[in-house]
Amino acid sequence: MLWLRIAGESSYGHTARPIPNFSAGISFCYARTTGIVLVNLRNLKYFVAIVDAGSLTAAAEAIAIAQPALSRQMRELESDLGVQLLHRTTRGVRLTPAGATLYESAHRILGEAQRVREQLTGQRHAGRSSVTLGASPTLARLLVPGVFTRCRHASSDVALTVREAFTPVLLDWLERGKIDMAVVTNPEPGRPFTMHALLGEPIALICPASSRHGPAVSISQLARIPVLMTTLHRGIVERQLAPLGGHLNLHAEIDSIDSIRELVLQGEGSTLMPVSVFKDARALNRVTMSEVSGVQLNRQLVMATRIEREDNSALSVLKDLVTTELRELTQAGMFNFGSTRKRTAARGKPAAQP
Repeated sequence: MLWLRIAGESSYGHTARPIPNFSAGISFCYARTTGIVLVNLRNLKYFVAIVDAGSLTAAAEAIAIAQPALSRQMRELESDLGVQLLHRTTRGVRLTPAGATLYESAHRILGEAQRVREQLTGQRHAGRSSVTLGASPTLARLLVPGVFTRCRHASSDVALTVREAFTPVLLDWLERGKIDMAVVTNPEPGRPFTMHALLGEPIALICPASSRHGPAVSISQLARIPVLMTTLHRGIVERQLAPLGGHLNLHAEIDSIDSIRELVLQGEGSTLMPVSVFKDARALNRVTMSEVSGVQLNRQLVMATRIEREDNSALSVLKDLVTTELRELTQAGMFNFGSTRKRTAARGKPAAQP
């Protein structure tokens, strides 16, 4: 049973009452005091695609439908709901308050509809569904073990594959269909993906403990410290320092997180890196972690997926697992300057029943 409440109604100013729809599995319906409204799930999927793409033109290309037909479907959806969902401009589309409310629930509605459809048709018993996650090297060692454990305990019919690469490669794989979802760092805008911001993480100056740097260094002090950097993190930091006149003293550019980490732990250099990369027992007493004062050096972790033409319940499961695992890692203190808390060894396992 699916139901929806729309904020900002004009002619239908009352909360929706859920009404089951057992017809063809392609629509959901809800009631207001003035009547019953039936909404086609295909139109809801088109609405999500338009918002994700940023314009009708880009969405029409992504989901292979003529733009006039897509515009007609959106007018039909707005008419069915009795609210305006999108502001059309020459530069694209913007969500109205009602549209924002609908968009927040649309992915969940579409995922639930797909799960119900599979249950009714018996597809869930036909075999395992495969889904491939891509993760950056700085995040994979933290994220993947928990996601894998959660997937094993929560969904026996989803086969999870993981690939690791830097953000530009992950986005290329995503566009070519080699992976289904990527958790990436500061992706460039303008690519035909659904982008969902996950969290911001500070970037710290990491030095061998013998360097005796304090909890904070200034931008001018940073410029005198030779650093080892990956190409990606160098670009992120330089863009954030540039407006303040700051610059890096680049000792070497090494596109290997493991190599830079090992060099720093051996006392052979310093680096600027997301704090989570050095939040482990081995690094605890071997490095100092300093904030760069006067600037908020950080990276943004983003979940990227293709604008799907078809429902994918395995992908919906993976999105939930990744979001849950990152939330638990955040609560454990992995993405801030503070100390970390010990996590339960049984993550992802269902709670025992009394």
